[in-house]
This record gives sequence, structure tokens and C-alpha cells, in this order.
Amino acid sequence: MDNNESKLIGLFYGITAYILWGILPLYWKALDKITPMEILAHRILWSLVFVLVILCFQKKLHQFKEIFKSKSDLIRLIFATIFISINWGVYIWAVNTSHIVETSMGYYMNPLIVILLGVVVLKEKLNSWQIVSIIMATIGVGIMTFKYGEVPWISLTLALSFALYGLMKKTVSVGSTVGLAMETAILTPIALGYIIFRQVNGVGALGHVSSITTIILICSGIVTALPLLFFTRGTQRLPLSSMGYLQYIAPTISLILGIFVFKEEFTTTHFISFGFIWIGLAIFTTFQIRDVQIKRQRQEIETSKSILR
Repeated sequence: MDNNESKLIGLFYGITAYILWGILPLYWKALDKITPMEILAHRILWSLVFVLVILCFQKKLHQFKEIFKSKSDLIRLIFATIFISINWGVYIWAVNTSHIVETSMGYYMNPLIVILLGVVVLKEKLNSWQIVSIIMATIGVGIMTFKYGEVPWISLTLALSFALYGLMKKTVSVGSTVGLAMETAILTPIALGYIIFRQVNGVGALGHVSSITTIILICSGIVTALPLLFFTRGTQRLPLSSMGYLQYIAPTISLILGIFVFKEEFTTTHFISFGFIWIGLAIFTTFQIRDVQIKRQRQEIETSKSILR
């Protein structure tokens, strides 16, 4: 397989992953007769089942067991588990209470929150364009806060929890599939206990919803793990700059679904707020890609010099 063919396959995987993430509101809306907490519990349980099957198929189950040998990796994964469970729970609740537009804002903001975490946690220095990007996004959030009298907490919670999750995952030497297996395994006792509690008290979903809804609920594990697998395959074949462009596919699809399919409110204030965030993202992405290209050119020059020597 040549390099161009590999990149095309990577592009397919990357686009597919973000499309699947983008249409997730359609999936959770199909379960709107079930409480968000119970949907979350089933998502955790069936994600573990599906991922363990994949690990068995890939003959990587031993990697799951090896996590317990590293105390530092295990602690970081526990924190990652806390952050992703908050993210999943808030997202499902937001979708099924008609706040899809706010979820899309959160994921648009995510790259900029990652920059801030880099400054606060990793003591990284901001360049002038990153500062401008963050200021633009802050203005966007400020407009929403001023107009509606409250901070857009759904957007901020989703952006911050996912950024913190990414930060924790960045510091562990564990593959994405194995990591997801560990995260869901940590949460499964709580999730399973909650499911059993609701079933025993006669308010659980299983046996009280249609067979189609039950199948959709069980398949929540597949829709959780599959995009992650595609994303991993994509990152293995595509440069970081390409994935930088693709990451905006998911919130764009969600925004379109929220406005045009589910008829959520999108006022002039929303448009102006999103506009400032989009401008910030455009500046951030453009200069991030430029920096990557400059570094690549420098590496190529250094490689050429070493060959000439």
C-alpha cells in the first residue's frame, strides 16, 4: 500500500468517525422515553461487553490485564473515567432535553479549552494567535451569558470534561480500545447496580419498552466504541493537520440536526456567539496547521543536510 492510498483510507476512517459522532443525537433521541441516567448506565455496560469482544478478536485481552501493573496509569485512567462519565451523562441529558445546539457549541470550543489546559496544567506558553483565538471564544460565551442571564454551562461542561479526559489519556501508555475497556470496567459495577435497582423496582427499561428500543439500548455499546475505532485507524494514517480540519465535522452535523431536524431555537444572539467562536477556531486551526507544516519542512531540511554529510 503506497502513502497516498494509506492517506485516503485514513481520510475515510477519520470522516466516518466524526460523522458517526455528529449523528449521535439521532440515536439518543430514539431513547428519549428512557431516563438519561439509565441510558448512561446501559451505555457503560454494553460498551464494556462490545470492547471486550473486540479485544478478544484482536487477541489483545492481555493488554487489559497489564494496566493493573502500572499504578500511575491506573490512577490516571480512573480520573479519565470520571471525566468521560460526566461528559457522556451531560451529553445524553442535553440531547434528550432539547439542548443539541448547546452541545455543538461545547465541542466547537473543545480545542480552545485544550489550549487553556495546556497553559494551566502543562505550563505551556501561548502564542499571540492562540491568545486571539481564546479571546474570540470568550467573547462568544460572554454574549450568550449576558443575553440569557446564565453561563452556557452545558457547553462549558462538555468542552472542559472532554478536554480533561483527553489530557488524562495523553499521559497514559494505553491504546484507545484497551483504555475504553478499562474506563467502562471501572464504571460497570455502578452502572449494573443501577440497572438492577431500577429493574427490581419495576421502573427499568428492559421489559417495559418495545423490542426495537431494547435493541437500540443494547447497541449503545457499539455506537460508543465504533467511532473510536475508526478515529484510531484514521490518526494512524493521517497527519495531525488533516485531523485538525476533520474535528469540526461532528459539531457541525449536530448543529444542523438541532436547528433543522429538531427545530431548536437559534436566535441572532446564538449566531453572533457561534460566529465569534468560529472565528477563533478558524484562527487557531489555520496557525496550528501552519506550525505543523513549518516543523515538517524543518525536519525535511535537517534530514537532507544529514544525507549530504
